[in-house]
Parts: sequence; structure tokens; C-alpha cells
Amino acid sequence: MEIPVYTVDAFTNLPFKGNPAAICPLMHELSDDLYQKIATEMNLAETAFITRIKPSDNFTTGSRFHLRWFTPTNEVNLCGHATLASAAVLFHYEKNENPVLVFETRSGDLAVTQQGERYIMDFPLNPPNQEDPNEFRDIIKAAVGNHPIQDVYLSPTTKKLMIRLADSCDRSVLTSLNVDPAALLSSEKSGKVKGVILTMKGSPDCKPGYDFYSRYFAPWNGIPEDPVTGSSHTVLASYWSKKLGKKKLLAYQCSRRGGELELEVRDDGRINIAGQAVFVLKGTIVL
Repeated sequence: MEIPVYTVDAFTNLPFKGNPAAICPLMHELSDDLYQKIATEMNLAETAFITRIKPSDNFTTGSRFHLRWFTPTNEVNLCGHATLASAAVLFHYEKNENPVLVFETRSGDLAVTQQGERYIMDFPLNPPNQEDPNEFRDIIKAAVGNHPIQDVYLSPTTKKLMIRLADSCDRSVLTSLNVDPAALLSSEKSGKVKGVILTMKGSPDCKPGYDFYSRYFAPWNGIPEDPVTGSSHTVLASYWSKKLGKKKLLAYQCSRRGGELELEVRDDGRINIAGQAVFVLKGTIVL
């Protein structure tokens, strides 16, 4: 069996920046075990598998596809960067003729529109709930040490815990944090948290004018730090939109690779997440 595979850097216009995803367009479904083995072998934050819904469809003329995402250790319910990368593969390599592609996923239908060099994803919004920091004292300590924090919120849908650093902190505090994934794992074993978002207010007056910054850690899913995370921004955008009184936001994820996301919180309880993508590898998995 030969399986095509592409590595796409999402949320960037430069190679080796943003978040890399492995994308496999498949003519038919494979077993869950094989999906997981391929994702483990690729060893990226996510490997995505695109399959046809109708046997008569093909990747050039079809407009709806199944999409599943796997980390090196497990399947996940929502992934932004691998969805963007999947659409980029279909639009760019498969020359898909449709203006909008719809992926049927564990998180419902996700639509992606190509607009010039950008891809705009229609995602669910996941508003978080404010929490008592004392209930998450150990995980906060593991994530930010003794740095002052301003807010702690939890998204029950995504199980992402959002910790906002105090406005007195410089951006360098966020970028220089050395978060130990083993310490995070040992600090939270209840199952309530599957990822930690660290965030702080941005510098909208300085070009290009980021409204907020973030980093994201998910060792519970085999991802020590994720470079640029679409799903975490379904939580972040809800929070920052209310705090800043803005529907349109520009965000930057301050990982070592870094990536930029354009966000628009909609009145229908969903969010548009836009970004670019760069192709860095095209190959074949031989089984």
C-alpha cells in the first residue's frame, strides 16, 4: 500500500515556522490502529487523514470529506492547524474546484474557504468559565512558577485551562518560560485538564498590532508544546473578545517557531480563524 503524505507548515508564510502537520489524502478509510501508527511514526503534533464520503467523489471535484486528527499518542476532537493544512493540500495539490470545502469531523462540520493566500476556517467557539486559581494551584505553579497571574479560566468542552499572566509582565516573561511537560503531567491527573494555555495582553499600538499572545502545552496528548494552535484560539478568542470589546482580533502564538492567526468572533457563536500555509515536504508512505 502506498499513501501520499504532505508536510505543511500552517499559520505562517515562511517554511519551518508555524505549526507542521502531516496530511494524508486517502481513497478509503484505514483501521484506527493504522492511523495511530502512522501518526506516531510522523511524530508531529497532528497527522490528519482525509477520506472521501462518496465512492464517486474525488479530491478535485468533491466538496465534502471526512477528516480525522491524530497526535503521536491519540485521536483528538478538534485541530485547527491540521484542518487548515488539509484544505491547503486539497486546494493546492489536488486543484480542488470548489470555493468552500467542508470537513465532517468529531466537532461537526468545519468549512474552509480559500481567499488569496489565506485560508479561513469556520470553527465552533468554546467560551471558558472563570475558575478559582486555588483549585488549580499545582498546575499553575508548574506552568508559570512564581510569576503573577490575572485570570484562570477553563473550557469544559476542550478541557483547556487558560492562565492569563498579569499585565505587569513583559512579553519576554511568556516567551522565556521553560515549562516542564513532566511537571505539568504530574500536577494534574483528574482528567479535567488536557491542555494549558498561557496568555497575556498584546501590544495593539505596535505594528503589526497583536491583541494578545499565547503559548500552549498538551503533554496529556503527547504534545509537550504545540507551536501554533487553532483549537486553543477557539477559547482565547472568546475570552479576549469580551475583555477587549472587539470582534476582530490579531493573535500571535509565541512558541519557538511562532505563528499568526486572524480571528473574528461571530454573532452566531462561531469563529473564523484565518492563516496562511507553506508546503515543505511531499512523499509516500509505503506499507
